[in-house]
Amino acid sequence: MAEASRCSLEKMSNKFSIAIHGGAGTILRSSMTAELQAQYEQGLNDALMAGYAILQQGGSSLDAVEAAVMSLEDFPLFNAGRGAVFNSEGKHEMDAAIMYGKDLSAGAVSGVRSIKNPVHLARVVMERSGHVLLSGEGAEKFAAQQGFTFEDAAYFYNDTRYRQWQEAVAEGSVVLDHTEKKFGTVGAVALDQHGNLAAATSTGGMTNKKFGRVGDSPVIGSGTYANNKTCAISCTGHGELFMRAVVAHDISCLMEYKGLSLKEACDIVVYDKLVKIGGEGGLVAVDAKGNIAMPFNSEGMYRAMADSDGSKEIKIYKD
Repeated sequence: MAEASRCSLEKMSNKFSIAIHGGAGTILRSSMTAELQAQYEQGLNDALMAGYAILQQGGSSLDAVEAAVMSLEDFPLFNAGRGAVFNSEGKHEMDAAIMYGKDLSAGAVSGVRSIKNPVHLARVVMERSGHVLLSGEGAEKFAAQQGFTFEDAAYFYNDTRYRQWQEAVAEGSVVLDHTEKKFGTVGAVALDQHGNLAAATSTGGMTNKKFGRVGDSPVIGSGTYANNKTCAISCTGHGELFMRAVVAHDISCLMEYKGLSLKEACDIVVYDKLVKIGGEGGLVAVDAKGNIAMPFNSEGMYRAMADSDGSKEIKIYKD
């Protein structure tokens, strides 16, 4: 599969769109082999098509973003689910969130260690817990009550991630993803044929992270947001800065209160507001009309999109 691919998909009578990401950062052609690039692109394509198939059949945007993100969580090259990085204790702490633009319902989890698909747990939190965000042992106790099966450490073990952690420990550093300078997060946004928006995000966080650190991914309004009036957003970047800028909600506000287009709002936040405070990364977004934006201020971002007009795109680099 080419670095940037476009193909014609069957057109549908009712507009729908989906966009996904697999992280952003210093992603350079010079350090990417053709084999590795093909693997990343295959992972993106599989996730994109998992969500697209649901939308094409008239399914909900909520189901589509969950399916897409679960596919990315199951793909070990991305820092989420099975590919989650090691924390300072040599364990995994994963965060995820999901939000439905129809009624602003949302669910999120942080610091879960044994859940195969944290985004699925986030959805169950949204639909069955009466809460929005559950963390750590409490989130896993809730998961057990809901009949989740737990994976052991071997499921999440990855030689590459382990070496990254060992290098970070030797350096005494906390690293965003350690492969170059990659912000390891996955996410998806979608508009379904019924006019409803949804967003979902999942991450393993920072390599060698300490003190139960939580980034922007599970924080509604920072890393994840969806509102049928405006847009759906899933972010990937330096979480602390994305939280301080309340990125996802800020884009929605610029659209709702200032009447900006999706592109205009995204450009202001990603290329101006974030840059001014040193925030690096990007996001995928879709508005209520099905328009898609995938801006980033880093060297690259693993990203893909497809819609009912027949467009499909998979990209890694800026051009």
